[in-house]
Amino acid sequence: MTEPTTVTEPTRKPVVALVFGGDSSEHGVSCLTAAGVANAIDSERYDVIGIGVTRTGRWTQIPIDRVRGLRTVGQELPAVPEDVPEAVWLREGPGRVSIATRDGDRLIDEHPVDAVFALLHGTFGEDGTVQGMFEMLGLRYVGAGVTASAVGMDKIVMKQVIQDSGLPVGPWTAVLPRQWAEQPDACRARIADLGYPVYVKPARGGSSLGISRVTGPDELDAAIEHAQSYDPRVIVEQGFVGAREIECGVLQDLNGGAPLVSSVAEIRMHTEDAFYDFEAKYLPEKQVSLDVPADLPAEVAAQVQEIGVRTFEAVSCEGLARVDCFLTADGVVVVNEINTMPGFTEFSMFPRVWAHAGVAYPDLIDHLITLALTRPLGLR
Repeated sequence: MTEPTTVTEPTRKPVVALVFGGDSSEHGVSCLTAAGVANAIDSERYDVIGIGVTRTGRWTQIPIDRVRGLRTVGQELPAVPEDVPEAVWLREGPGRVSIATRDGDRLIDEHPVDAVFALLHGTFGEDGTVQGMFEMLGLRYVGAGVTASAVGMDKIVMKQVIQDSGLPVGPWTAVLPRQWAEQPDACRARIADLGYPVYVKPARGGSSLGISRVTGPDELDAAIEHAQSYDPRVIVEQGFVGAREIECGVLQDLNGGAPLVSSVAEIRMHTEDAFYDFEAKYLPEKQVSLDVPADLPAEVAAQVQEIGVRTFEAVSCEGLARVDCFLTADGVVVVNEINTMPGFTEFSMFPRVWAHAGVAYPDLIDHLITLALTRPLGLR
C-alpha cells in the first residue's frame, strides 16, 4: 500500500476517529464493525480514538480498548451506553477539527481529528446525513460523499440511477405511503405483475432488517406493513427463482485511476426458500455459506466485476462499496444493489473478497484511511 500523504504536522501521527453506533436499527451491527476495525488498524501509523453515537443520537468518546472489546453475547448485539458524558465537535477551520467531552461548563479530553472512519450503518449513518455534517465541519472522512451515500441508501432512487446508467436491473416497483393509503389495490396489482415470489423491503434500510419473502398475495399486506415499520417508503422486487447471489468489492484507486475490483463471492443458503436476512448475517448457527471465490466460469466472474465497477461509477461513489448481483437461472447478471458502507468486521464479506484478492484486512483499512487523508475538502 502507498504511504499516506497526511494533512497534519509531521510531529505527530494522524488521528483517526472511529465513529460507530448511531440512531438506527443497525446500531449493534455498527458496534461489531467498529470492534473489527479497532483491532486491525495499524496503531504504529495512526492514533485511534473511539466515538460512539448512542441510540438517542448523543455523541460520546469511548476508550479505544473498550471499542476493541465490543462483541455479541449470546443473541444480544453490543450497544453504545447512554450514561456517559456527551462529546462535541469543535471547528477551528477547514481541516482543523477537534472533539472534546463536556464536563459541566468545561471541555476536557480534547483530541484533534484528521479523518473519520464512519462505521455507521443504516439511517443517519450511511445515508449522506453524517457525511453532510463532516463536509460542513471541513473534516475528511472515509467513503462515499453525500450524494452517493444518499443514492446508495435509498433503494428506489438507486434502482432508478442504475437503470438510467444502462446497467441491468431486475423487475421492481415502489410502494409509497400515499399510494398504499389511497390506492392499495393498484399497488397490489403492480406487485402481482412482477410474479411471486417477491421480496418486500424498506427503501432505506440495511442489514436485511424489515425484509420479507412473499410467496403469494395473502402474505403481501403484512409484509408491506412490516417494511413500513422501518421506512414508510417500500420497494418490492421480483424474487428470482433459482438465481444465485453474487457479490464483489470495489475500491477507489489511490492514484486516481479506474476503481479496483475484488474477487467474486457467492452467498449460498442451505435451504431453497431461505434468504440472507439479519439473523443469517450477524447471529450464529445460521444455515448460510459464504463462498470466496464463487464457483463461476471466468467470463461470468469478469462480467460481475465489470458491472461492479460500472455501478460504483454510476452513483459517483468514493472509497469503497460492495456491489450485490443476481445470476439468474438463464445466466443473466443483474444488479441488486450497491452498499456504500458494507459490513466491515474481519469476517464480513467485503474484507473476505479483498483478502482473497491479496489485500489483507489491515492493509484494506490503511488504503481507505489513506484515501480519506489525501482527499481534498469541498467540492471534488
